[in-house]
Amino acid sequence: MSFLGSIVSKILHPFGGANTPAEAAPADASTSSGTSAPASTSSAPAASGEPVDVEAVLNDLAAKNPQTLYWRTSIVDLMKLLDIDSSLSARKSLADELHYTGDKEDSATMNVWLHKQVIKKLEENGGKVPADLKD
Repeated sequence: MSFLGSIVSKILHPFGGANTPAEAAPADASTSSGTSAPASTSSAPAASGEPVDVEAVLNDLAAKNPQTLYWRTSIVDLMKLLDIDSSLSARKSLADELHYTGDKEDSATMNVWLHKQVIKKLEENGGKVPADLKD
């Protein structure tokens, strides 16, 4: 499974369901038609077709994690929170999936771009994303 597919799957489809991670994996994926309930006690289960509260899911995971992870601003911490490889090579692979055209040796710039793109893809795939994460 692709890195993006893993991210989308762990946040929006933690229990599988009608929209499998394979459908979310392409970088050009558009919105999903239905979602599974998020693995979160802080938001109500999403009914089919309703967006999954990305912030609630990630806050719930962060509360259960012994590390302090700044998932709101860091792609590395977001990937760590989801228990996905966050190494530079993994982030370069994610950049390839998302068609990054910048210099991958400038990891700081790439990381900022990756975080924005992942948040955008979560929204495109049925996630409810707060405005402060979209900028």
